[in-house]
Amino acid sequence: MNDALTLAFAFALAAGAALGAMFYGGLWWTVRRAVSSKRVALWFLVSLLLRMGLALAGLYFVSGGDWQRLLLCLLGFVLARLAVMWLTRPSEENRAPQPMVGEGSHAP
Repeated sequence: MNDALTLAFAFALAAGAALGAMFYGGLWWTVRRAVSSKRVALWFLVSLLLRMGLALAGLYFVSGGDWQRLLLCLLGFVLARLAVMWLTRPSEENRAPQPMVGEGSHAP
C-alpha cells in the first residue's frame, strides 16, 4: 500500500471520529439544554436536523465515492460514540443506586 493511500485512509478514520464527536457530543449537549427549556421538541428537532445534515454531508465528502474510505469513516464515527459515552458518563456520586434484585416474598 502506498503512502498516499495510507494517508487517505487515516484521514477518513480521523474525519469519521470528528464527525461522530460532533454528532454525539451535540446530542449530549442538546439533552442537557432541552430538559430545562419550554420548547423541548423544537430543541430536539433542530438539533437532529443540524447534526444529521452535517454528519451525512461529512460522510459523503470524506468517502469521495470509495466504499473503503466510507467504511473507515463509519468506524471512526462508532469509535467516537464510545469515546463520548465514556467521557460523559455520570460520576459515582451522581449515579442513582440500583435496586437489589433478590427473591421476593411469596404468596401463601
